[in-house]
Amino acid sequence: MKYATEFRDPKAAKAVLARIAELADEIGATRTKPVHIMEICGGHTHAIFRYGLDKLVHDGIEFIHGPGCPVCVLPMSRVDECVEIALRPGVIFTTFGDAMRVPGTKMSLMQAKAAGADIRMVYSPLDALELARRNPDRQVVFFGLGFETTTPSTALSIQQAAREGLENFSVFCNHITVPEPIRALLDDPHMVLDGFVGPGHVSMVIGTHPYDFIARDYGKPIVVAGFEPLDLLQSVLMVLIQIRDGRAEVENQYARVVPEHGNPVSLAAIADVYEKRPSFEWRGLGEIDHSGLRIRAKYRAYDAEETFGIGYAAGPRFVAEPEGCACGQVMTGRIKPTACTQFGSGCTPEMPLGALMVSSEGACAAYWQYGGARATEATE
Repeated sequence: MKYATEFRDPKAAKAVLARIAELADEIGATRTKPVHIMEICGGHTHAIFRYGLDKLVHDGIEFIHGPGCPVCVLPMSRVDECVEIALRPGVIFTTFGDAMRVPGTKMSLMQAKAAGADIRMVYSPLDALELARRNPDRQVVFFGLGFETTTPSTALSIQQAAREGLENFSVFCNHITVPEPIRALLDDPHMVLDGFVGPGHVSMVIGTHPYDFIARDYGKPIVVAGFEPLDLLQSVLMVLIQIRDGRAEVENQYARVVPEHGNPVSLAAIADVYEKRPSFEWRGLGEIDHSGLRIRAKYRAYDAEETFGIGYAAGPRFVAEPEGCACGQVMTGRIKPTACTQFGSGCTPEMPLGALMVSSEGACAAYWQYGGARATEATE
């Protein structure tokens, strides 16, 4: 297959769906006793709902939405710290658009911008670097967030700033890693997971071997998947085949993009610029050991936590979720978005309580955008 249209071919999809149904029946999966497959990536969640795959697959397949939305997993305290930096005099705060409307305890970055803070949406940390070059009298801060997918671009930008000797550029580092929260979920005795659809974009950077522990230590199959309908259906089929055969392996459906050992240039940049934090707080999961990245001492001049004395440099702080907000439960797959009492009433894209409703990879946003009558009926 060479073109996107081939991965959306209805005839091919029907054939894979038929095979999924056969295997589901073979292993005894039913609506009341389903196979629980977690798609880790929020991009996969949106693709599943965009193409209606949750309704097309056999009744015995239940998708569990994982913590793979980087904006969603940030605790409210980190949003508060972004706002605090942005409101300081002489600061230009730059961020991806996804993070603008995520609520903090007092305001979002969008509201801080309306209150007078100089906050600018950028498409790349290189845009923030250019702002620093053009505004030598201002401190330009880039909100570095995301999984291993976006980590290399931030690392390369810090390296470039160091080469140029830019003294007015820094990164508020909130980069996080995928394997550690998955281990935390697998260690949770209340989670029922039979297999995983692995993240495609993250794996493009880190390869497939960081997931070996899922199969080796927990006996769960995982298939790294692409983002087209046939990618996801084929990945579900591959998970079911492993379950039927009594196997637990890491398989790569997305081999046209994901190399086994990852991208060596990206991995080298990450290793040079970052080191593991002792722990990092995740929304809904709490502090997870070695799950976040911080900027190494050699690049301390570009670490906004050090520059502004904020974040973990000032000591961790915990902020409770808003009353009635179930983001943590949704993001860890314990409940579906429509089971949250605030979904569609107290929490909407226009007036969100939590990040999952406004992030482009949030599960609540997927249910709202693509669920249509299904999502509305579920709240009535």
